[in-house]
Amino acid sequence: MNSQINESRIIFTNKARCTDCYRCVRSCPIKAIGIKDGQAYIAQNRCVLCGNCIKECPQNARSYRKDIDLVKSFLNKGEMVAISIAPSFAAIFTSWEIERLPSALRKLGFGYVSETAIGAYYSAQKTMALAARAGDSPKLCSACPAFVNLIERYYPALTEYLIHAVSPMIVHSKMIREKFGADAKIVFAGPCIAKKGEAERPEFAGLIDAVITFDELKELLSDSDIDLGKLEASDFNDKPAGYSALYPLSGGLLKTGGKPDANLDPQYLSVTGYEQIAEIIKDIQENRSNLFVEPLYCTMGCINGAGISSEKNLFERRNSLLSYIQSRPADTIPEETTLSLSTGFTNQAITPVNSITEEQIKQILRKTNKFTPEDELNCGTCGYSTCRDKAIAVLNGMAESEMCLPYMRRAAEQRMDKVIQTSPNGIVILDEHLQILHMNLSFKRMFRCSESIYGKPISYLIDPDDFEQLAAGNADLIESDINFAKYDITCHQKLYVIKEEKQYIGIYVDITTSLADKKQLTSLRSETLRKAEELLEHQLTMAQQLAKFLGDSTARGEELVENLMKLTEDTEKKRNQDKNQWLKNIYTSK
Repeated sequence: MNSQINESRIIFTNKARCTDCYRCVRSCPIKAIGIKDGQAYIAQNRCVLCGNCIKECPQNARSYRKDIDLVKSFLNKGEMVAISIAPSFAAIFTSWEIERLPSALRKLGFGYVSETAIGAYYSAQKTMALAARAGDSPKLCSACPAFVNLIERYYPALTEYLIHAVSPMIVHSKMIREKFGADAKIVFAGPCIAKKGEAERPEFAGLIDAVITFDELKELLSDSDIDLGKLEASDFNDKPAGYSALYPLSGGLLKTGGKPDANLDPQYLSVTGYEQIAEIIKDIQENRSNLFVEPLYCTMGCINGAGISSEKNLFERRNSLLSYIQSRPADTIPEETTLSLSTGFTNQAITPVNSITEEQIKQILRKTNKFTPEDELNCGTCGYSTCRDKAIAVLNGMAESEMCLPYMRRAAEQRMDKVIQTSPNGIVILDEHLQILHMNLSFKRMFRCSESIYGKPISYLIDPDDFEQLAAGNADLIESDINFAKYDITCHQKLYVIKEEKQYIGIYVDITTSLADKKQLTSLRSETLRKAEELLEHQLTMAQQLAKFLGDSTARGEELVENLMKLTEDTEKKRNQDKNQWLKNIYTSK
């Protein structure tokens, strides 16, 4: 079987919401989530589509492809649309909602409403028949698509032990297709995201038209304003046989297949959750024992799928499903089917991106200051169990060195220490007893001390009164200018308390030079003002003198003008007299 799936359309990451918390990496047991530039992404060739990362993400940055609009388009066109409901639906709905759910689905426009458990009966019978012919080798049931993905990709050597029977979803879809023909649209609704991938496997092409989760189904009902409380009760079109509705629970396949007490038989084992699956896989790899394994990837089975949101806890969901099954009358065994219920599986092994050597691993470890085995904390905060595992993931492009939180914290502390040490301001840190814990170089220079004073009270250097005010709770912050005559400096001090650490911080800014500059500037201003006043006084004196001079000059000018005018008048008078005498003389002579 070729299981090349276009998973990029199934689970994806909202980068705007993703933060570097690495919770998804920690919660993914197969480490199918990579980190690049501080953000998580799904490594498509590694993901088994369990959806655990979606449930675990605190920022809701992980989601899966929604097919609601596709289903709506089928219904709006008036086509024949059939829906197959996984049996775990009874775990999340109440008893009265279960009775009305078929009516709600028909009101949506579905022409055929049936339970997937009908196909589960045939899938279980086929599984048991193939297992009986498998001899003494291990037998791994293949109804859970996430488990199948896990084997094909991570344990390809065990692919031969997968029982080649199709899942209940595939069986039921084949039955619906046979009943309604190629033109009908088939929709599967269930709790599992991996079913979206299973439906897209090449050998099932054209069989299932859409796969939605129960959360999507609820959204579909809500969008159509369908209130289950206002509908009448009705039945599904067909009823499942035997115990097939137990398929979502551990042991359900075995009981449906005729092995009701299988869990008490050492040759049969039902497991749920990755941890149990990993344990049994390890046992099979080591022992190759004759063991029949019924695995469900989600803890406690399909009632805990990533496509289920319910206020009920897992035990309440289990009880709801059992109550639903017990409330129905026993059904007769259905007729045998002529449909092909066999399939196959192939090796889809994941190969490392790089050929990794021990020296390369050590180089990566050294980047985060891990030079000896004792330096490897193996704290798991990055999402990997050991520092070596994370180093290998870095070499494979699945992780970044900066994911080591202890290293990044130490680096941040070192950077902060460097900032403190290189600060031009004096910084001192005191403990709850006002004893010196730390001081930077500037403080040592200002107060002429060395590290030998560590552990001694601050009173050895300066008056502790302000620190004592902080310790007494009289203030949380003290700021003032203080002259330390003993050290020939004047400082602006800023003192505060870190209550959580019970420490007191003192920051001292040397303002001695600035005060001297200020004094010099004040003196310069005074001298300038004095000279300005002298200049103004001199200018006033000059103005007065100029005014007097101008006054004297004006008076003399007026006298001169008067004299000139008088002189001019006398001269003109004499000239006129001379003229008249001349004229008189001429007249007399005639």
